[in-house]
Amino acid sequence: MLLLPPPLLPVWLLRHSVALCLILLHSSVLMTFCFHHASTSCSKGCYCSEAPGGAGGGRTVRCSHARLGEVPRDLPNDTQRLYLDFNHIVSVPANAFKGLPLLAELDLSHNTIVKLENGAFRGLEERLKLLDLSANRLMSLNREAVGSLRSHTNLSHNPWHCDCELQHVVPSLELEPASLAGMVCETAVPEEHAGMPFLLLAHDVDLCKVARRTTDVAMLVTMFGWFAMVIAYLVHYVWQNQDDTRRHLAYLKSLPGLQHKSEESSAVSTVV
Repeated sequence: MLLLPPPLLPVWLLRHSVALCLILLHSSVLMTFCFHHASTSCSKGCYCSEAPGGAGGGRTVRCSHARLGEVPRDLPNDTQRLYLDFNHIVSVPANAFKGLPLLAELDLSHNTIVKLENGAFRGLEERLKLLDLSANRLMSLNREAVGSLRSHTNLSHNPWHCDCELQHVVPSLELEPASLAGMVCETAVPEEHAGMPFLLLAHDVDLCKVARRTTDVAMLVTMFGWFAMVIAYLVHYVWQNQDDTRRHLAYLKSLPGLQHKSEESSAVSTVV
């Protein structure tokens, strides 16, 4: 056992205490950095940058041209601006951005999105200010997909099928000026409106009224068809069975009991 002279003992303890404190401090800083990096690290294939005001302003995540086939699931939870443009995303699933409470700008343009599932933008109703869905393959929107979003939205350059549902959902969104001319009906109900700008068509034509009229006509045609089939069946049945009916009546008339009763009824009627 090492024995130190009494004058050197305080110096030894002081040196080792300082060294131990430095080690503990270094470990604490390292652990804090690791935890911070794990919770806010950038997604694979994306580039993250902090806002000018520091971490409190959120961060910008750029995943453009990253050949993504779906929305990343490991996005930093302090993401404020997210760019997923020029990828191969086909659909946006429910709750795709629910873990991003600070998200204010979302760019999904120039993908191959054909479907927005119900609740795709759930959790973004309060903060999202800008949504870009241009240059995709969307044909329709439904209320369950967009929820109560009030963001400025770009819907241009999609192959829209203009019908009652689309006319009902679009007014709830604040369309970007680019959508005013870029949202064109590739197909429509009725068909003669195909190729028209959606906003012009929606302003002049009540697509829901047209849809109701079309449904009523279809119901009338269906009912008339069923009625005609029933009448045709009855006529066919009578025509095919009239010979059998005559034979049955002749047989009944030829029975002796029926003939006797017929003569009695004739005599009674004569007396009366």
